[in-house]
Formats: sequence, C-alpha cells, structure tokens
Amino acid sequence: MSNSCANLTTQTSCSITDKGCKTSENKENLAEYWCGKYTNVDYTKLGWYEEKSLPTLKLIQKTKCKKDAVIFNVGAGSTTLIDDLLSEGYRNLIVNDISSCALKNIRKRIEKEQNNIQFIVDDITNPTSLKKIQKVDLWNDRAVLHFFTDEKDQVTYFKLLKEKVKQKGFVILAEFNLQGATKCSGLDVKRYSAEMLQEKLGTDFKLLEAFNYDYTMPSGEIRKYVYTLFQRN
Repeated sequence: MSNSCANLTTQTSCSITDKGCKTSENKENLAEYWCGKYTNVDYTKLGWYEEKSLPTLKLIQKTKCKKDAVIFNVGAGSTTLIDDLLSEGYRNLIVNDISSCALKNIRKRIEKEQNNIQFIVDDITNPTSLKKIQKVDLWNDRAVLHFFTDEKDQVTYFKLLKEKVKQKGFVILAEFNLQGATKCSGLDVKRYSAEMLQEKLGTDFKLLEAFNYDYTMPSGEIRKYVYTLFQRN
C-alpha cells in the first residue's frame, strides 16, 4: 500500500463552511469556538500546550514505524509534536483540526517542510475530507476523543478510525483518565480508562501499553491522563 504524501490542503476559514476567520463563544459551533481559543492569544500558555510531547514520542518510537509511515494526528491544534516528528525524519504526516486558526501556528513554524504535511480542516464527528484520506500506519489522538460526550459522536469517531487504520497499524489514544478533570476549556469531557478504550476499539485491536500520566499545564495545574498504545491484528 502506498505511503506517498498527498498535496497540502489549504483552507483559510476557521469555520469549515464560512469564509474568513470567525470566532464565537457558542459551543454549538465548535469550529468557531475553537478558533476563538487560538485567536489573539499566546498559544504556549493554553492549558493543553506541551513544549515537547514526550509521552507520545516515546510511544511512537515503540511502534518502530518507518520514516515514510503515514501518521495521522487528529485534533492537532498547534502541537509541537509535528515539529518533533519532522526533525526525526518522518515525512508523511496528516494533520487535522476543526479550526484552521490552530493549524496556522504549525504552518508558520514548519514553513519550509510543508510539503511533508497534509493539513486537513474537518470535523471528525462529521467528517467529509477525512473520509478521503489514505489508510494510515498510526492514528494519534491526544485530548480529542474525550470531548465527544455524545454516543453518536463516539460511534462516528471509531468508525472512521477502524476504516483508516491499516492492518498491523497502531493507535495512540491519550485522554483524561477516570481521576481527571470533568471539563476542559469550558466543555464537558468523558473520562476513560484503558479498558474502556479497549472496549471501544474492539477485539481487532490489541493493547500493547497503558500508563497514567500527570501533565503539568503552563499554569502549574495538573491534568491526569491515560496514555494507551494499541495495534491492529
């Protein structure tokens, strides 16, 4: 199966359907809501910002994925993980977020290497462009799934995941654990254990590693995560 990287997808709107950079406090319009979180702020001070995504990087290293592996980063925001993957030689990255405002920060930082990245602005709970991506060797999610408190959104998420992860491919899910916060950025969250994530993925995926992790926010507060690494049979 081909591991070639598709061309850069460019979209200027923070909302998926509207032109221009719109922001909103309306939680019913998540594209504009999340755009508001990344507009006129220092994103390195946001509660989920990591200077270096060490737990995720360690799990990716354990997969022994080749440098041309297709790595899909869902709900990436402005993560520095993309910079680190590029510096380590990975050259086939798909980077998604519901808000292009968040992705603009990554674009600016890695301007010279954008040919190695496919940026996709899309809502993973109502996917359009994401349905068209190639199958992936690694699906990486840090702090995205736990925002989907409606069962129908969870079903849509895992349906796409199961459609897109290759046989013998890997899945990293890092979400608030059962002792974690019940809200994030003003939104309710669903907390998980490794067993709950295994149940969502089903018997076609094997749990390779799971651990709890205390993340220290830029403010100094602690957020409790569970990190998991699965492999498809």
